[in-house]
Amino acid sequence: MIRLESVTKVYRKGQVVALREVDLSIGPGEFVAVVGPSGSGKSTLLHIVGGLDRPTSGEVFVNGARLRDVARLDGFRLRTVGFVFQSHHLLPGLTALENVEVPMVPLRIPGRLRRRRAMELLERVGVGGRAGHFPSQLSGGESQRVAVARALANDPPILLADEPTGELDSETGMSIISLLSELNREGKTVVVVTHNPQVALAAGRIVTLRDGRIVDERRSTL
Repeated sequence: MIRLESVTKVYRKGQVVALREVDLSIGPGEFVAVVGPSGSGKSTLLHIVGGLDRPTSGEVFVNGARLRDVARLDGFRLRTVGFVFQSHHLLPGLTALENVEVPMVPLRIPGRLRRRRAMELLERVGVGGRAGHFPSQLSGGESQRVAVARALANDPPILLADEPTGELDSETGMSIISLLSELNREGKTVVVVTHNPQVALAAGRIVTLRDGRIVDERRSTL
């Protein structure tokens, strides 16, 4: 499902090496947590897997495609990868329902079908009753659930989450991880970047980065 081969990422004309010769394989249906100190390259790795950034060298394969051969990465992302970030990044002028519809618009899905699917997803993640509310009217946990629904809008096989519980209290944060775990059990491949040991233990495999290198890989004991 995801494979990185000798991936290196260098920023600022060679002054900052974010990733160093990283090799990583993630199979279909895995739940993988990527951990490590700040500046270890976790978010860079996630962005490269999701096609938000390109490696300086090395190869990235996602869902059978070599990303450097993909001419339209935006279209590839729409169909293949759902993103959930630390800040939910909901559009403030749109309702929860409309926010979930946004990723479906470029695929030219008719409005009636968009609204129906968006409502089904909001109900799926437990905030169907908040469909008509704007982000300013939602709690942090509700906003993040809407963000998960938005990530699922085009039914991507892969979910990438970058510190999805970072701005939430522990109880609310673990409810988001429980939701991601449930989606994983239903077949989604899930990769989560986190500083939280409890979040990492919810995954089936834990990958540790330090100074841009993978220094440890192990199965979760839970």
